[in-house]
Amino acid sequence: MRTDLIGLVARVGVDDVNVDDAVADEHVRSAVYRRVVEATADAASREDDRVVVATILRDPVESVSRTAVVDLVDRIATGATDAAWFRRWAAELQPVLDELRSEGNREFLRRRVRDRVFWLSIKDGRTPVPADLGDVTDWMQRLLADESTSLPVLTEHGSTRKIRNVAKHRAGRGQQP
Repeated sequence: MRTDLIGLVARVGVDDVNVDDAVADEHVRSAVYRRVVEATADAASREDDRVVVATILRDPVESVSRTAVVDLVDRIATGATDAAWFRRWAAELQPVLDELRSEGNREFLRRRVRDRVFWLSIKDGRTPVPADLGDVTDWMQRLLADESTSLPVLTEHGSTRKIRNVAKHRAGRGQQP
């Protein structure tokens, strides 16, 4: 793990990391991964993403590595130009993501990618219909209720009362992102 961390911080140009502390403490390592993910997401090129993710996923504490990779997925999606580009980016990462030991964690990442593709398609102008909401998580529906213009479908068909109420409240104030 020490060699992986040294290579990872060097690859993305994160300085002032005490690698020995990071190896010894998963919380310190998690903070290092956050910095690595931020630098990776901010990079102009996406060519190192697979290597960075593969290295992070070798961490012995899978919850630490999953958290870091989810953060990268979210950051890349937030900066993506469109849903099709993000879908291709995620497809290129999928073989690496399949290396997660836990099926639950693999499925969590697959769901996050699906959620972000859905979110990007709405940003691209797609209007969701009620049947679409069954394919996205409550987390994404809440995010959409808080941030998007797809309020009408969420006011009536959001999966939880909270989602429906947030969407109704925003619709009543006429807020747009």
